[in-house]
Amino acid sequence: MKVSKKVFHKLISLKEAKRLLIKTFKEKVFCPLPPEIIPVKDSFNRVTAEPVFAKLSSPYFHSSAMDGYAVKAKSTFSATEKDPVRLKIGEEAYWIETGDPIPEGFDAVIPIEEVNIQENYIEIYKSYPPYHNVRPVGEDIVATELIIPENHFIGAAEIGAMLASGILEVKVRQKPVIGIIPIGSELIEPEKIKEGFLKPPNLIEYNSLVLSNLIKRDGGEPKVYPIAKDDEKDIEKSILKAYKECDLMLLNAGSGYGKEDFTYKVISELGKVIINGVAIKPAKPFIAGFIKNKPILGIPGYPVSSFLCYHLFVKPLIELYLGVKLKKEEKIQAILSRPISSNIGVDEFVRVKVGKVGGKYIVSPMGRGAGLLMSVVRADGYIVIPSGSEGYSQGQTVDVFLWKTKDEIDNTIVCIGSHDNTLDILYNYLRKKYPHISLSSAHVGSVGGLIAIKRGETHIAGTHLLDEATGEYNIPFIKKLLPEKKVVLINLVYRIQGLIIKKGNPKNIKSFEDLIREDVVFINRQAGSGTRLLLDKYLRELKIESSQIKGYENEEYTHMGIAQAVASGRADVGLGILAAAKALDLDFIPVAEERYDLLIAKEFLNLDIIQALLDIIKNDKDFKNAILSLGGYDIRDMGKIIYEN
Repeated sequence: MKVSKKVFHKLISLKEAKRLLIKTFKEKVFCPLPPEIIPVKDSFNRVTAEPVFAKLSSPYFHSSAMDGYAVKAKSTFSATEKDPVRLKIGEEAYWIETGDPIPEGFDAVIPIEEVNIQENYIEIYKSYPPYHNVRPVGEDIVATELIIPENHFIGAAEIGAMLASGILEVKVRQKPVIGIIPIGSELIEPEKIKEGFLKPPNLIEYNSLVLSNLIKRDGGEPKVYPIAKDDEKDIEKSILKAYKECDLMLLNAGSGYGKEDFTYKVISELGKVIINGVAIKPAKPFIAGFIKNKPILGIPGYPVSSFLCYHLFVKPLIELYLGVKLKKEEKIQAILSRPISSNIGVDEFVRVKVGKVGGKYIVSPMGRGAGLLMSVVRADGYIVIPSGSEGYSQGQTVDVFLWKTKDEIDNTIVCIGSHDNTLDILYNYLRKKYPHISLSSAHVGSVGGLIAIKRGETHIAGTHLLDEATGEYNIPFIKKLLPEKKVVLINLVYRIQGLIIKKGNPKNIKSFEDLIREDVVFINRQAGSGTRLLLDKYLRELKIESSQIKGYENEEYTHMGIAQAVASGRADVGLGILAAAKALDLDFIPVAEERYDLLIAKEFLNLDIIQALLDIIKNDKDFKNAILSLGGYDIRDMGKIIYEN
């Protein structure tokens, strides 16, 4: 075995990486895969390897299209309302039901409601042409006609058509067997959670299941191998086993540049690396190579990187193996709800939420970290910031590639504004009662929500802005920022804001004055949020400068983000709601009760999706009880109109 020194190649562009991978694949791999014959009943989602022609006609006999009487059409030709024709039952007319064969010599069926039955006769009041209400032989399928062409995904209807035309077996492409080798000494199988193995630094290995289901969906056959340790020999052993059994191998994790990232070295020793890093974000450390005539791909371990690499690099190879084009995401144009920046030199893929507001699509960026799997779960699609761009500005029109259907997007309530845990509960109860409706939340702060209402970029906005001069929530800001906008302000909850601290309060934090201590690290909400304004109000009253607080500049966009920062030890304290502290079993020092409202643009008030939302807020007792169970909420005015203009 030759010894290979790791080389840090210059990153290549996404376009060049795709071109090089496909070109090399076509040179080395025989594709599409050879055929196999399988029973038609087992052929769902398989790809035909040759055209399928009907063996039988369907129907293969003349049959009745409805319940009635079979007659000879010529016997009805003289019938009129004044001079009906009488036909004897059992000789000139036979009772027949839908699907029954037409008796020999008969060629029409008269519906029962169009005849008058008198003892052994039926009376007919108009004439009927030959084959009236008769399904002739081959009406649906004619023997020898094409049922399905080659390179076609077989669906449920196609299976029915093949069986109806007498076909019991079909020649299909073999499924590409795709081996998945998870790599990482810290990884454990999900089942081991029950056995107490989940302790730092152990991580649950789930990428292989995500990849497996994507492969199954797209017509491949996944084969997951045991977790390989961060050891060259262990990785090599797994690869050699997969090489014998698979058409394509995926190494998940170990493709980066860390001291325990062995993918590049092992592939180089067993074969040849053709790609070592791509100028994309996330998934920059992607590796591609070949061992003889079989491709092997090194996919980064972060879940979003893994998900993206599958769509960019694995899916195109499955298409070549099967000889088909897989379904692509639908593309729409949407208006960006807030600015988003990016680094020059990389194509960045950003997960987004999308909704239709007043005839235009509004898109809101989500979390961009490669480890944020929930950003994929919650996303409606993604946008691409090309390598030559520094990002997009607010209000700019961008292309959005959808993971959901347009119908789902059109039935989405867009909520831009302040975050509250009740919105997640509201979304769940909305889906429970109205399964076709979704709620898309973008957490940009209360002020950002009001501005989105003003721009016509959201249906509703969560807000809890305290006006220091009047002591009133939200209304003064609405009057100031939206003087001419027709809106209605509806209360959702009252909630307790306070200092979220670690369990047991190990640093003995008691008030805002403790935030200036050297040993205390703070975590803040983003500028423009109501919580940030509340904090700054107290700091002014206490004559505390923000520069005195260690961590004041560190921001989170949700109350749960604040709580998690404290729970994980990243911060000692943050300002947030009691429900978030309770959810993560943290301690809490109450500071103030505040009113959290939903601002709705009147132009959207009568939309079915908004009326459904209000129905849950006003009438659903289970929803209200669920809110109370979170702790720190009061629902005394839930659903009440606080203000309108």
